[in-house]
Amino acid sequence: MNIREYADRDMLAIDVANALAGDLESALLHHDLVSLAVPGGTTPGPVFDGLCAADLDWDRVRVLPTDERCVPADHDRSNERLIRDRLLTGRAAVADYVPLYVPGRDPEDALAEVETLIAPVLPLSVLVLGMGEDMHTASLFPGMSGLEAALDSRAPTLAVARTEVQPEPRITLTAPVLDGALSKHLIIYGSEKRAALERALTLPPEEAPIAAVLSGITVHWAE
Repeated sequence: MNIREYADRDMLAIDVANALAGDLESALLHHDLVSLAVPGGTTPGPVFDGLCAADLDWDRVRVLPTDERCVPADHDRSNERLIRDRLLTGRAAVADYVPLYVPGRDPEDALAEVETLIAPVLPLSVLVLGMGEDMHTASLFPGMSGLEAALDSRAPTLAVARTEVQPEPRITLTAPVLDGALSKHLIIYGSEKRAALERALTLPPEEAPIAAVLSGITVHWAE
């Protein structure tokens, strides 16, 4: 794990966008198709604003969320909505998007279908993650039902996350898929999340799921 500290969040966003563009460019030199897995939420938005302008062969990039809430794509809580609005625009508008949620179907019933869409772009070329103060990442939450199976090295590509603290079920990439990415980046802001990351280093993934993906990752932090 390598930690990069920034004077402010604006500088972080610029640097991370450049780093991701560089990783994608390198991957495109060696593969016909590459994959970029990114989180939703508010944290990555400024990074996306810079990345979408990168001069890349975006038509050879497959973009997918690290996890998705089981809501319509135009819903305020949809990760797909944020990714389409902030990343799949400008030069990046020609990139293909791979959704995790199939509207109108129970998430468990659609997992096998979605996994066939993801299989051609594994291992992930470039991964961006966020982390909560509870040390969850993607939709791998401490204490959730099925967490141990989603952390297992033999886990399938996707898992369904159902927790009492979330208003809807979620679909998430599992730990081995996330950890197997060729380039991994974690973005966190604030002293509370920095302290949570330090705690995660001393805990097993069952208590701190982020611990399952920290090997070789670059952490980008700003207050």
